[in-house]
Amino acid sequence: MARPAFTDSETSDDAVRATCDDASICKRYAASKGYWKDAFIQYFVRQTSDRKAPEINRGYYARVKGVNYLLDAFVRRCEQNCQIINLGAGLDTTFWRLKDENLLPRKYFEVDFPMTVARKLHNIKSKPPLSKPIIETHSTDTLLIDSQSLNSDRYCIVGADLRDPPMLEEKLRKFQLDTQLPTLLVAECVLVYMSPEQSSHLIKWAASTFHTAMFISYEQVNMADRFGQIMIENLQRRHCILAGVEFCRSLESQKDRFLSCGWNKVEALDMMSVYSKLPAEDVERMERLEFLDEKELLQQLLQHYCICWASKDQMALGLTKVSY
Repeated sequence: MARPAFTDSETSDDAVRATCDDASICKRYAASKGYWKDAFIQYFVRQTSDRKAPEINRGYYARVKGVNYLLDAFVRRCEQNCQIINLGAGLDTTFWRLKDENLLPRKYFEVDFPMTVARKLHNIKSKPPLSKPIIETHSTDTLLIDSQSLNSDRYCIVGADLRDPPMLEEKLRKFQLDTQLPTLLVAECVLVYMSPEQSSHLIKWAASTFHTAMFISYEQVNMADRFGQIMIENLQRRHCILAGVEFCRSLESQKDRFLSCGWNKVEALDMMSVYSKLPAEDVERMERLEFLDEKELLQQLLQHYCICWASKDQMALGLTKVSY
């Protein structure tokens, strides 16, 4: 998925945009090996001949399954009478998965850099397996698609800068964002590329704009140790700066950020804990796909990523009960 870059450096912005390709290539490879099903990633990224290490594949499995578990639980809790805003969505295929599984919310929004959005729109326009499901869920003659946005009854893609929440809201409202509707916001490896002030501004905007909502954030954690420092140094060599890494010190610092920005309840788990809570049968199936020699490396990797989810529930839908 694309990760909006949130420094003043154009070089850093380009490096962060490049992480969209990194994640998409890894996801396509893992899906091709059978870790999970994704019939649509092939239309956004070519298969790579480079073999990905089993611990990387399992890490992406935990990420995809972990985020989807909470996302699906939210949609079911709202009986699909809700909307989703995927922040920094990149080449994500969740809309098509939800369509296939009859789990579409009332509307699914995606936001990313205009450059990334233009690329995604090109793929959608040129590949019928992507465009057909959008057309099928659109009942009027007003489907809008140009170089930087797509708007249909159930699916919308917007090019916008997440560093500017007022402008973001203005663009989303133009495409029928309903602030009275239960809303799920998803940000995967997005907030960490923003400065602490910028990410807090975005999180506060979400808390103040939607009275019934959930926010799912997936990103690094426990970054103060040696393993975390190596991760930071590796990204720096690629001119990719983790501007918001101070919130990634611990699970508590992750939770405190949301609590201080207006959310009522917050939970957080590192990905090793999430991995241990995923359905046992599916984990056993997945673990048979490839032999894993470096189990300690996988554990280290999973302990340095987390899912944090915050909620506020004025409509009393039971959002605070959504958990693993």
